[in-house]
Amino acid sequence: CFSPKTLGDVTVVTEELKNLYYKRLLPIEKHYSFHHFHSPSYEDADFDNKPMVLVMGQYSTGKTTFIRYLLEEEFPGSRVGPEPTTDCFTALMYGEEERVTPGNAITVDPKKPFRNLDPFGNSFLNRFQCVQMPNPVLESISIIDTPGILTAAKRKLSRGYDFQAVLRWFAERVDRIILLFDAHKLEFSDELTRAFGALYGYEDKLRVVLNKADRVDSQQLMRVYGALMWSLGKVFRTPEILRVYIGSFWSEPRQRCDHYKLIELEEEDLLTDIRNLPRNATVRKLNDLVKRARLAHAHIISHLKQEMPTIFCRESKKHNLIYELPVIFTKIQQQHRVPAGDFPDCTKMQEKLLGQDFSKFKTLKPSLMNSLNKLLTTDIASLVPLFQQQEQRKKSLPAVLDGEFLGTFRRDQFKGDPFKEMLKDDEISEADSDEWVVEKYKPKYDEIFYNLSPHDGKLSGTKVKEWMTTTHLPNSVLAHIWRLADVDRDGMLDNEEFALAVHLIEGKLDGHWLPRELPSHLVPPSKRLSTSSDAPA
Repeated sequence: CFSPKTLGDVTVVTEELKNLYYKRLLPIEKHYSFHHFHSPSYEDADFDNKPMVLVMGQYSTGKTTFIRYLLEEEFPGSRVGPEPTTDCFTALMYGEEERVTPGNAITVDPKKPFRNLDPFGNSFLNRFQCVQMPNPVLESISIIDTPGILTAAKRKLSRGYDFQAVLRWFAERVDRIILLFDAHKLEFSDELTRAFGALYGYEDKLRVVLNKADRVDSQQLMRVYGALMWSLGKVFRTPEILRVYIGSFWSEPRQRCDHYKLIELEEEDLLTDIRNLPRNATVRKLNDLVKRARLAHAHIISHLKQEMPTIFCRESKKHNLIYELPVIFTKIQQQHRVPAGDFPDCTKMQEKLLGQDFSKFKTLKPSLMNSLNKLLTTDIASLVPLFQQQEQRKKSLPAVLDGEFLGTFRRDQFKGDPFKEMLKDDEISEADSDEWVVEKYKPKYDEIFYNLSPHDGKLSGTKVKEWMTTTHLPNSVLAHIWRLADVDRDGMLDNEEFALAVHLIEGKLDGHWLPRELPSHLVPPSKRLSTSSDAPA
C-alpha cells in the first residue's frame, strides 16, 4: 500500500491541479461560456475521485462477468445471461457498507463525480444507479457497467435518452474504456457504430477485448481477430492500430485450446494495464486539464463577437458566420498561430452556435489570456517533479489485479492481503470449532499428493503448479490458492497444505468465491500454533 508520504505526494499533486484550474482556467471558461459548447466546469469531485473504468460492449459479450472477475464477488443488481440483462448504467464504488443509490439521488451528491448528468433527464437517471460496497479493488478504482449495445435485430428499440451522448460524457471522464467483443458472435450493429462515434478523441483510453476466446479453435480465432481488426480500422481512422486483447475473462475453468498460453499472457497484460491506473490517474487529470486549456474556444468566441454588426442584420450575419466557421478556423490559425489540432469539431460547434446569442459573446481579454499562457508555459512545468516522484511508487491492487502474486508462485512475492473473510455457507457453522474441515477429504487428497512423488515430505512449487494447471483455472486464481495454502511460507507444500490447496480448488470449481485471507477453521492443525505465535501481539 501507499505509505503516508506517498499519499501526501498524491494529495499535493491533486491539490495543485485543483488550484491551477480554479485560479487560471475556470475564470476563462466562465468568461467565454465554455460549458455551453463543450463539457461542464470541473468540480472538486472530478479531481478527488478514484480512477474510473468504463466497461462497454454488445449484450452477452461478458461485461458483467468481467467486472465480477475483477472484484471476485457478486455485486447488487448484477445478472448474467444470453439475453440483454443489464438495462442501466451502474457505477461501482467503494463504501463501508453495501448500498444502492438511485440516479436522481447520486447526481446531487457533491462528493460524487456525477452531478453534471442532470441534463440527460429522468429517462436516463431512472436507469442510472451507484452501488457502493466494501470491496478492496474499489478502494483504488471505480467501475462503470453499461447497458448492452443493441444488435441489428433490436436497433428499432428506443432507450428514451441519448445513449451516445451519455457514453461520451463518461468517456471524457474515465481513465480507461474496456470494449468487449464475443469471439464467436462478432457483429457490428448501427448502435455499436454510433457508440464508436462517442469515443472519437478518446482512443488513447480504449482497450479492446476479444472475449470468450477459449470457445473457438485457433483457425476460427485468427479469422475473427482479422475481421475485428478490419472493422475497427474502418471506424477508428487513427494511424496506430488499436490494442486488442485476446482472452476469456472470468474465474471459471477455461476450455483447453491450442492458444491457451496466449490467453494467459494476454490476461496478464490487460490486468497490468488496469493495475497501473491509480498510479497514472493524476497524469490523466493533468492531460485533460491541458486539453481544455489548449482548446481555441476563446479565440473563436472573440472572433465571432468582433464580426457581428452593432444593430442591423444580426440574425443573417450570425447564420453567415456559422456557415463560414471552417474559414474562420483557418483565419484564427494564421493570425494567432494556433495548431489545427486545438480546434473543436467544426460541425458540432456549428450546431451549438445556432442556439446562442452572439451579442453576449466577449472579446479577448489580455489579462485572462496572459493567465492562460502562464498556466501552459510555467505552472504545468512546475508540477513535473511531483509527478516523477509519484511515478516511482506503485500501489498493488488485490484479487486478480494483485501484481504481487499474479502468475507466479515464488515465495518472495507473498504480501498481506486486506480482503475480509468470506466463508462457504456450509462452513460458517464450523468456523468456531477446532475441527479441520478438510480432514474428512484428506485420504483422497493424500493419494494425489503421494502420486506426485514428494521429496522429504514436501512438493516443490514446480510440481504443484504442473498439477494445478490441469484444473484449467486461470493462473491468477491458482496463484491466489497457492498463497493461501502455503501457510508456513516456505515455497513448498506438505501433505496438509496440499490437501488445503485441493480443497480450495474444488470449492472454486463448485462455484464458491475464494476467501481473501485464510479463515482459522481452514488452517491445518500442525500450523495453527505457528500462525498464532507469528501474529502480532
